[in-house]
Amino acid sequence: MEGIARGLHPGEDAWQGGCRRHAHHSVRPVCVGLAGWATRRHGQGHADRCSGGIAQADVASLAFSRCGQRPWWSAALRRFGRPLLRPPPATLRWRITMKRQSDDVGPERTLAAGSAGDAGPAGAADQAAHSTVSPPSAVPAKATRSVPVWFHRAVLALDAVILAGVIVFAAWGRANLPILGFTEDRTEQITYASVRLTGAYVLIGWLLAIAALGGYSRRNIGAGSSEFSRLLRASLVTAAAIGIGCYLAKFPLSRGFFVILFVTGVPALMVGRIAVRQFVHGMHARGHWATRVLVAGTPMTIDDVAKVLARETTLGYSVVGAVTPRFWRDRVTPAGHEIIGHSDDLVRLVTEHGASSVILAAGAFPRAADYRRVTWELANHDIEMIVVPALTDIASDRIRVQPLAGLPFVFVDPPERGSLDHLLKRGFDIIGAATALLLAAPLMLLAAWQVRRHDGGPVFFAQERVGQGGSTFDCLKFRSMVTDADEVLERIRHLDEGNGLLFKMEEDPRITPPGRWLRRYSVDELPQLINVLRGEMSLVGPRPPLPREVAEYQEDVHRRLNVRPGITGLWQVSGRSDLSWEDTVRLDLYYVDNWSLVQDLLILGRTVNAVVGGRGAY
Repeated sequence: MEGIARGLHPGEDAWQGGCRRHAHHSVRPVCVGLAGWATRRHGQGHADRCSGGIAQADVASLAFSRCGQRPWWSAALRRFGRPLLRPPPATLRWRITMKRQSDDVGPERTLAAGSAGDAGPAGAADQAAHSTVSPPSAVPAKATRSVPVWFHRAVLALDAVILAGVIVFAAWGRANLPILGFTEDRTEQITYASVRLTGAYVLIGWLLAIAALGGYSRRNIGAGSSEFSRLLRASLVTAAAIGIGCYLAKFPLSRGFFVILFVTGVPALMVGRIAVRQFVHGMHARGHWATRVLVAGTPMTIDDVAKVLARETTLGYSVVGAVTPRFWRDRVTPAGHEIIGHSDDLVRLVTEHGASSVILAAGAFPRAADYRRVTWELANHDIEMIVVPALTDIASDRIRVQPLAGLPFVFVDPPERGSLDHLLKRGFDIIGAATALLLAAPLMLLAAWQVRRHDGGPVFFAQERVGQGGSTFDCLKFRSMVTDADEVLERIRHLDEGNGLLFKMEEDPRITPPGRWLRRYSVDELPQLINVLRGEMSLVGPRPPLPREVAEYQEDVHRRLNVRPGITGLWQVSGRSDLSWEDTVRLDLYYVDNWSLVQDLLILGRTVNAVVGGRGAY
């Protein structure tokens, strides 16, 4: 180290330029080490020139935090290097200097060192001329990531175990399972040794393909359909590479092994990722692995984002503060979130509150150049930036982002479906309803017997509901209430527990004892399969409303009537009676604008879990 420093000493500009060139790269700890040696050898002033104005203590922390992403040498640096980089006794000031001569000039970060007594009028004038951020006197809160690094390696190990098992199964199956006629053919001269060699290449290549496509990155684990699409693309790339490689190398490839491997391997990987996602969501719901996030925007947009994050606990975001533009003078948002500062101090606020992500809602900055500037600043601190545009409840397949003239244009496709989509949905409804009626016939007979035996009243209850286009129909249910339920309702209406237009009581006295278990497990709605066969309802859709509810609809809510109502829907799998009226309408309108056959299948799958759990059913 001393030899390197002496070689550079005659030209002090070389010290400054060299360290500045490497200030943001992986060799940054070397620059800090040179500054530390210079401090001990030549005094503080030489260290300032050596580090290019980078104060030793702060940059050491930055260097080590950025090096923390390197898996093997960062720990050694933190353990053994930090004691060597402790600064001499001096008061250090951190400030971020922005060159504002033109919008094309990026941020230049500088640090100054001095004594505690140099904060005079000159210092005040200097601070006024720059955007100065002083470090907090206390140790800032520790930034946390939603998923720890070791968990990513555990996911990699899980994928390796799954693929190894699939490879063993495919090697066994090619010789023992007559699948598609691909039993072992000795004329192909395929040996078990060649199969084992192929399996080894497949295992390594498949894992590398998943990693190359971002399958193990923090942002993609548990990220929904995008995670599955990455797995599928990696599988296709692996299959193509193995096939082409074996053909070019004239390597004997068992067709049976190849087919069994990928037919079973892709679903097995996806099942494993579903299990991983459920585990991560469970940790988030229990308050673990939360990502500390600052939300910047106007008070109204901050409340909108915070409401979504509070509702969707499985996302794992913990809002630690609200940030508004400087022209907002409010101290709290309308929903009561404390405003901790202004968006032009965003980097300082992130450091003070230990946030690892920043959400920029609509209105966070007045100018487009401010967004570009904060992108640079956050990138220098390894802070994730998330931009939330003023678009809500729009499915991702309707959104296209295309850069035009340097601006990201967001194109939103209209919520329309072709006649073929409607025909497929209707065919799916008929086949699904007929099959469900046959399978549920014994349970329906049991329910009818229970209702009849209780009070001798009618088994079915037909209620007028509003369907597609405003037409009315008789919605069928097993009767779960007393026969004079309408008269009792007038006497207990004042006990409504507050759910908008819907009357809801968790302990509704009108419900009969058999009706309680019918409602808890949604057995009372099975007769609506007949409504589906009639074409009055669909298997999946918005909740069928009452005529008196439709009469009180606001203009936007009438969009619920653009599709057939459903036996189940997003409202059913998201909480049922536990939902507020606003959330029920929001989910129904989202479905109306974004429905698809794939989404219907997913909702039906989630319905089974919601019905078995019985949550929100009363």
